[in-house]
Amino acid sequence: MASTTIVFGLLLTLLGVGGYVMAGGSSATALIPAVFGLLLVMLGFVARADSLRKHAMHAAAVVALLGLIGALFSLLRTPLAGRPAVAVFSQAAMVVLAGIFLALCIRSFIDARRARAARP
Repeated sequence: MASTTIVFGLLLTLLGVGGYVMAGGSSATALIPAVFGLLLVMLGFVARADSLRKHAMHAAAVVALLGLIGALFSLLRTPLAGRPAVAVFSQAAMVVLAGIFLALCIRSFIDARRARAARP
């Protein structure tokens, strides 16, 4: 799951940097997905250490949950018609990416718990 975390982190980072470039470099808020992405990348590398994996993956799930809630709230709080298409796309893509990653984390946590319970 550490590699998956790094991949999703890189995708969010690219989304943020791409949104910033597409916005003409005038909107620092376009970099918000990149901040969440960089956090996930760092946590993904930390999760490669066996002794830190559990804590790092739980922290990554929290980062994804906060990103999902923040992007969804931002997407729903104002009418879409009055905002730039780049902003709407970036927020929607962040909701999708964070949601998929969070679902994968939850599934991984459930599988790990079941595997521990099945051990004698």
